[in-house]
Amino acid sequence: MARAVLYREYLIFVRYPANAIGGIVVSLFFFAALFLGGQLLAGQALTDSIEGIVVGYFLWTLSVGAYSSVSNDIGSEVQWGTLERHITTPFGFAPVALLKGIAKVVRTFLTSAVILALMLVITGTQLSLAPLTVVVVAGLSITSVLGLGFAAGGVTVLYKQIGNWLNLLQFGFVALISAPVFDLPWTRVLPLAHGSAMLQRVMVDGVRLWEFPLVDLALLVAVAVGYLIGGYLVFEYATARARRLGVLGDY
Repeated sequence: MARAVLYREYLIFVRYPANAIGGIVVSLFFFAALFLGGQLLAGQALTDSIEGIVVGYFLWTLSVGAYSSVSNDIGSEVQWGTLERHITTPFGFAPVALLKGIAKVVRTFLTSAVILALMLVITGTQLSLAPLTVVVVAGLSITSVLGLGFAAGGVTVLYKQIGNWLNLLQFGFVALISAPVFDLPWTRVLPLAHGSAMLQRVMVDGVRLWEFPLVDLALLVAVAVGYLIGGYLVFEYATARARRLGVLGDY
């Protein structure tokens, strides 16, 4: 099943290249507008903090991809009339949705890496890019967002059209990524907040995975697993309720 889901994601990417490239172009356009506009307004102040802005934007693109992976995919399946195939699979609906979400996260990592490289060229910034540390910290950071995406996917099964609410929540990721975790320690348990602070230390300060305190790593894993399990349970509950109401395949 994992092989089939990954291959499906690859086919969607290569068979619709204009859409795939368009996503990268749009992300770069927004970053260029942010960077150039900020230079005009803030000048040297923006230049001094550009590394943090690049890292934050990189994490935001990953988060949006992870969050929308499940909910947008389910919305598309409902419109295409193919959702019933997911329900009747012997693997179960939730495991299939989880694997499809993971496949889209892998794809998002690849496209976000391209966006990151182009951002570094645009800004002339240098970051520490230790592949293992970046992938582990960023991957665990967006796992909590994948859990939120699962919960949103369950709500999508029930109500079908909630795209406006989903888009609104994406802007909330900006606040989570920039949360003052050192001034407000309780924000570490929120999605992205603790992971964002760690990723800043990795890519700006050059800290490696094994150099972090064990408590920080344990909290990163706990937040990721906690939100993923919570989102998975919400998804299961919502799909079970949709079955009881008889609206599973309706649109």
